[in-house]
Amino acid sequence: MKVRQTAVAFLFRGDEVLVMKKRKHWEEGRRIFSPVGGRLEPGELRHPRKACLREIREESGIREEQISDLKLRYVLIRLKGNEIRQMYVYFGLTDCRDVVESEEGDLVWINRDEWVKLEFIPVVKCMIEDYAASPAADDTVKVGVITMDDRGNPSMQWSALKDPMVD
Repeated sequence: MKVRQTAVAFLFRGDEVLVMKKRKHWEEGRRIFSPVGGRLEPGELRHPRKACLREIREESGIREEQISDLKLRYVLIRLKGNEIRQMYVYFGLTDCRDVVESEEGDLVWINRDEWVKLEFIPVVKCMIEDYAASPAADDTVKVGVITMDDRGNPSMQWSALKDPMVD
């Protein structure tokens, strides 16, 4: 089985959040949004935050010094075919409104109230619903594993990532 790791971010500016209309999805007729981000490079496998900052810069033009409070909030895991996909999701703040054009898709600032209504892939949609229901004020990182319920619908199993202090 293969493993694919990605690092993505939702950047907030006041009451808005930056999302991307991934070109490939929209060309297929699927109106799916995504956070800014992408795959970890081989030298970044132990440093997803570094990969996230690189992806933000490449896809939006927003530089590290224009971002504050960038924190890991979620680790999402799903199985797609014979590939385990692990996504590190960061949340951060920025005052930067202007973004560059991206080959990946179109970046748009969306009001936080509208954010929860957009279509995302199921694992990200479940994460957004969890965050909207209980935005953690502390540094808790949640791990979500997506599976299917008895009716075949996506279902997320959540756990707080905590060190059990066991060797």
